[in-house]
Amino acid sequence: MESLLSTEQQAQLYDAENIWSADDEFFLAFANERPASRILDLGCGTGRLTLALAAAGHEVTGVDPHPGSLAAARSKPAAETVRWIEGTSAVLNDEAPFDAVLMTSHVVQAITDDTEWARMLLDIYRVLAPGGRLIFDSRDPRSRAWERWTPAQTRNELTLADGTHVQLWIDSAPSDNGLVNITEHRLFADGSREFEDAVLAFRSEQQLRTHLTDAGLHVSSVFGGWHRQPVGHGTGELICIATR
Repeated sequence: MESLLSTEQQAQLYDAENIWSADDEFFLAFANERPASRILDLGCGTGRLTLALAAAGHEVTGVDPHPGSLAAARSKPAAETVRWIEGTSAVLNDEAPFDAVLMTSHVVQAITDDTEWARMLLDIYRVLAPGGRLIFDSRDPRSRAWERWTPAQTRNELTLADGTHVQLWIDSAPSDNGLVNITEHRLFADGSREFEDAVLAFRSEQQLRTHLTDAGLHVSSVFGGWHRQPVGHGTGELICIATR
């Protein structure tokens, strides 16, 4: 289904829905534990965190498979301080080793195929320097976040830079094998409508630990929230930190 929004409007909508928050603060503080690091932001989207990492003095590469998102990132102030690459982890062939790889905004849940997920972790292992760290966030399936993704609890209204007004809401339905189907509905001021479907993988803490170990990475911490709470006592997160 072709969107009623232009590529630029889609990027604006993404930025309006995903503003700087506690998770960005957490990832930025994590990166700043090692000043002037060489960092890979894998699945960088429109570059919100990527540019903040560069502004903090890190050498940053942003990788994303969506050309529209990268176009939006490249149009932002100070975008020239980041190296932007279109693609996935598979494009990282002859890179100098990274001190850290970050995967934010629950992007790992969009990788629903376990074989693809395992291959990505091997790619990350390959481009990490010895002692380099991987950090990512995933939602804890025990928190059952999808039960709160209802039209009544997710309804929102946003106005884009060109004045386009959009009402949005989400509904969801779990399926087999830890997968959840979600649909974002969009209603425009002229009465036109569109929707966007997606599937997310909800992997358990033990599954994630096993996958990381199988890729040769050492799991150093798993937190349940953005204040480093234990799993099950935070905000329904699984914030995984692993080291090569």
